[in-house]
Amino acid sequence: MDVIDRKPRRTGSDWLSPTTVKEATANTDGTERTLSDGQGLELRVKSKDKKRWVFKYQSPADKKRTNIGFGTYPEVTLAIARERRREARALLAQGIDPKLHKEEQAAMVKAMEEASTNTFEHMASKWLDLKRHDVTEAYAADSWRSLELYVLPFIGSMPIDQIRAPKVIEMLRPLEADGKHETVRRLCQRINEILDYSVNHGLLDANPCSAIRKVFKKPAKKHMPTLKPDELPLLMADIANGRLDPTTRCQIEWSLHTLVRPGESAGTRWDEIDLDAKVWNIPAERMKMDRPHRVPLTPQAISLLERMKPISGHRPFVFPGRRDPLGHINDQSANAALKRLGYGGRLVAHGLRSLGSTTLNEQGFNPDAIEAALSHTDENEIRRAYNRSDYFEQRVIMMSWWSDHIENASQGSLSLANGTKALKLVNE
Repeated sequence: MDVIDRKPRRTGSDWLSPTTVKEATANTDGTERTLSDGQGLELRVKSKDKKRWVFKYQSPADKKRTNIGFGTYPEVTLAIARERRREARALLAQGIDPKLHKEEQAAMVKAMEEASTNTFEHMASKWLDLKRHDVTEAYAADSWRSLELYVLPFIGSMPIDQIRAPKVIEMLRPLEADGKHETVRRLCQRINEILDYSVNHGLLDANPCSAIRKVFKKPAKKHMPTLKPDELPLLMADIANGRLDPTTRCQIEWSLHTLVRPGESAGTRWDEIDLDAKVWNIPAERMKMDRPHRVPLTPQAISLLERMKPISGHRPFVFPGRRDPLGHINDQSANAALKRLGYGGRLVAHGLRSLGSTTLNEQGFNPDAIEAALSHTDENEIRRAYNRSDYFEQRVIMMSWWSDHIENASQGSLSLANGTKALKLVNE
């Protein structure tokens, strides 16, 4: 019985040896020399120190001659080059182009590396860096803390493209069971913002958790603690007699006279004030609804600005921070002050808006003008589309009545915003 020799046979110059490869040099005229090892494998020699492996083949798709590089010598030895030739020929036998296969493999490796880098925690951190430009540091810190407590331990290390709604819902169910519905709502919002951020940066085709909020119970609406209209005189007396920092006291009264939100009040800038037109122009980026807001300035409001002019007129913000005079007063300073005055659980700074709204509605002012003064958006989408008025002229009259009402409730001398003593601001 004949024995079949399975070992490849060397045929003349078609087969190279390790020594031949090592000693190979370029042509005598300096041009590149090509040495064949058979079956499409070639060593191309530019010099004794510059040698590269090339595999020539016929593309399965269009039958055109092409080639693929296998690397350089001596990093890629003759044995390694022959093994790569064997792998390439095996792919060709299956109708697979080895060059395209190599590119696809490289793309897969790159995608896996990016996935391991672009974890949910990594993208959450990048999202927060952007978010910091639009929110207070306290809000940013609270956002990250909530993620650290309830989200990152469970999905923080997961690649962003592996996040799925069922996993996130399962993660938040215990919070819902504990009755922390508002926490669930905020986490859903933050998770969706992070995923939307990832979509916008090309890491996801779509947000897989865009509808997760619908499977959880809605948190019960909590109204901000506020006072009854007839309690305004007592409030003004307590503010006047309390040991409050002048800037904090002035900001509380400014909030009351303008009916803006605490954050909008705390961040009041001098360059937003137009004294000639007697109006405070708050830009859209500082408003909750991302719309610019005009506030009529009454004599009492202007009097408060006059009080602050010597303190902060040379700085960006009307109500400067205690630790950072170039920044503004903390959004929570008014709440802390009201609590020290004994109003804890009864009144918060945001509740001053409710106090004003209730009083103005009881006096019969146009409800639409009141809502415009509070910068509320009409919940009726169709009506909102047609009603673009901010009722400014009506609000000038209404806010004038409101400031007079506050002054009367404070018995004149108790309020910093005594309209009869309002002075014209001097632009320095």
